[in-house]
Amino acid sequence: MLLFKIILRNKPHKTMYNELISSEQLQSAINDNTGTMIYFYSDKCAPCVSLRPKVKELVDEKFPKMVLAFVNSDKYPDLPAKYSAYSSPTLIIFFEGKEYKRESKYISIPQLAESIARPYDMIFD
Repeated sequence: MLLFKIILRNKPHKTMYNELISSEQLQSAINDNTGTMIYFYSDKCAPCVSLRPKVKELVDEKFPKMVLAFVNSDKYPDLPAKYSAYSSPTLIIFFEGKEYKRESKYISIPQLAESIARPYDMIFD
């Protein structure tokens, strides 16, 4: 199932999750939103499966104005390749269309939250 949304910049909203299936959708998610978190994953990757709900919870609780999008690297291998996301899981954070942070393999949710908090607060507050 494909979910897609339009978000007004810097307006409060309930976080929605997108499963992206094309390069155009991925580029739009990055360029049309002030803050975007892209989670590249594989269904065969146990850490990917266990980390996904933690990433959702992080965005819901601490960064609700960010867009969270998921890309299945197995089904759409061209998408992670375009962003040099060659391992799973890979999480890329974009602010105002520019890559801010990238985490791969061993992702610490507390460290991720700490590193995003300052720019997030500067942009959205």
